[in-house]
Amino acid sequence: MKILIVNKFLHPNGGSETYIFKVGEQLQQMGHEVQYFGMEHEGRLVGNQAGSYTADMDFHTGKLRKLIYPLTVIYSASARRKLRPVLDQFQPDAVHLNNFNFQLTPSILYEIKKYAKASGRTIKIIYTAHDSQLVCPNHLMQNPITGERCSQCLESGSLCCVRNKCIHGSRAKSLIGAVEAILYKRLRTYDKIDTIICPSNFLKKKLDTDPVLRNKTMVMPNFVDQQQQEPTVKEDYVLYFGRYSAEKGITTLLKACAALPDIPFCFAGSGAYAEAIASGSNIKNMGFLSGKELFIAIAAARFSIFPSECYENCPFTVMESLICGTPVIGSALGGTPELLEEGVTGELFAGGNDKELAEKISALWADRERLERYTENCRSVEFDTVQEYCQKLILLYQTDNEDKNN
Repeated sequence: MKILIVNKFLHPNGGSETYIFKVGEQLQQMGHEVQYFGMEHEGRLVGNQAGSYTADMDFHTGKLRKLIYPLTVIYSASARRKLRPVLDQFQPDAVHLNNFNFQLTPSILYEIKKYAKASGRTIKIIYTAHDSQLVCPNHLMQNPITGERCSQCLESGSLCCVRNKCIHGSRAKSLIGAVEAILYKRLRTYDKIDTIICPSNFLKKKLDTDPVLRNKTMVMPNFVDQQQQEPTVKEDYVLYFGRYSAEKGITTLLKACAALPDIPFCFAGSGAYAEAIASGSNIKNMGFLSGKELFIAIAAARFSIFPSECYENCPFTVMESLICGTPVIGSALGGTPELLEEGVTGELFAGGNDKELAEKISALWADRERLERYTENCRSVEFDTVQEYCQKLILLYQTDNEDKNN
């Protein structure tokens, strides 16, 4: 098959980009043709034979005083125009969308359908929802000013985004986000998507609050590299790995660490709280780790902590810990409880509650029999490999749906 993968960033930028690179590489290994469409960037790693990309643009740092700017992040005529030669040249059987709002914009959906109708082709449109963007303008369901989790836009409409200044604390940017959400909801633009992949039941339920999306969503958890071979000898430390930022629960975890001076902690990552982490008397800052080095650190830990205070979708951090045979104490938010079986592969606590977290850590650290039982249970946990995941994708690309080329 010919698959066009669409994502606004075509360079390493986050989880969505890791996803498209690994999926694209695997699909090619399976004998399919893959090309990409998104923004041009000096660090671009993938592309298309037509050499057609949109200009690099950052919605969050754009100068809103430019009259045309708010219009281009709602509907990009340029993205639609740049996409057409890619469609003409590549003639895809399926278009796999990822993050596209605000830079590429939903304008590309209209161009895909226009091309399909003109060429007499049925082109499947699959969308992997990496976040709640289709129902929450700031895509996090969290107020950036207060840090509180929020679902007001899902319940009362997208104008709540403006009132709460949910996009980078800016009323102007929040207004643009709200207008974008309201416009495409009224136009039923997302009805042009055939299937929406949700990596968690949690996200599916959130997207299903929109009746246009409800009949299109399906749950398909993320894949993870199965790198564990033989059980690793455990060392005496508790591990946190990931970004050192407030929404990841770092301040809550640091309070718990301070309350447990006799328990050694290791942190692997980078971010704004690096200095605070380095000052902890019972904390070793291992810095940013990746690949084999990271998996060794995960596998050797007694258990790991996932204290995130935002609505995580299907966190790779939890999945990677479990497949390395390392139990997890995680916050009971978002999709985390779907991955972590409480009392079997780890335990859950109320996100943001440092006292409960400290109690959970202390009790598990002291109970080696229970910890060993959790560890053994983790060693039997399995998630889809990227090959298994892509085999499921191919079935979605091929599944017959009602033709919506109109």
